[in-house]
Amino acid sequence: MIPSGMAVVKANSEDIKLLARLMRAEAESEGDLGMLMVGNVGVNRVRVDCSDFKNIRTIPQMVYQNPGGFEATQTGYSYQRARESDIRLAKRSINGERQHLATNALWYFRPTGDCPENWWDQPNVGRFKKPLLL
Repeated sequence: MIPSGMAVVKANSEDIKLLARLMRAEAESEGDLGMLMVGNVGVNRVRVDCSDFKNIRTIPQMVYQNPGGFEATQTGYSYQRARESDIRLAKRSINGERQHLATNALWYFRPTGDCPENWWDQPNVGRFKKPLLL
């Protein structure tokens, strides 16, 4: 177990803001939990050395990975600034806080319907859909 407050990947203040922007762009509509799951996936991609993520060692490399990166940076949607609340969430991910389904996930998606347990036969996938409030 990683002690609270101990970074699991190297990150300076600009890296933290970049991760926060990515989390916001990818999952703002899914609330804090969805954004934290995106943060987990991003941190996991920096930590592993397998699959599509060989030689990804920094947050900027992960965020701007092309091809194979996040949709928000591929489509130019990650232009919004990082808010303080986003930065706090990014720090939680960088400091090793893990969210179930995305604990070891290397992919994150929010499908509109049923989906397989694996993403293109790849088992390390996190899926989350914020419940609708009635």
